[in-house]
Amino acid sequence: MLYQVIGEIAMILHFAFLVHVTLGGFLAWLWPRMFWLHLPVAAYALAINIIGWRCPLTYVENWGRVNAGQDGMGDVGFIDYYLTGIIYPQEHALTAQFLVGVSVAISWIGLFVLWRRGRGPTLRNHDTDGTTPRK
Repeated sequence: MLYQVIGEIAMILHFAFLVHVTLGGFLAWLWPRMFWLHLPVAAYALAINIIGWRCPLTYVENWGRVNAGQDGMGDVGFIDYYLTGIIYPQEHALTAQFLVGVSVAISWIGLFVLWRRGRGPTLRNHDTDGTTPRK
């Protein structure tokens, strides 16, 4: 039972990681400090794709499932096991990766525009007591 819970938690964390990679930059539009959380997450996701690393959560999930007496993911990674062929066709895997990259780029460009307009976390938008001045 414990091993199955470990496998399930790893799967949920994996999905949350992928959602944060894809959409986390847009959260920074509302909460600009979220950018500093999104930056290393996006960099790690990029490194995984470029270098070909396997995410540690893949190992944890596989270990939990196998020790729970279930079938593991085998030699495929999380994305290949859960998303490719289910969410998008196998032949569009590169397109899906490209769209995630475009989502990150758009969110960061939008955040930069917001910062340039003075809606981001800059000192010039705040009085010395930390309050926002009235216009």
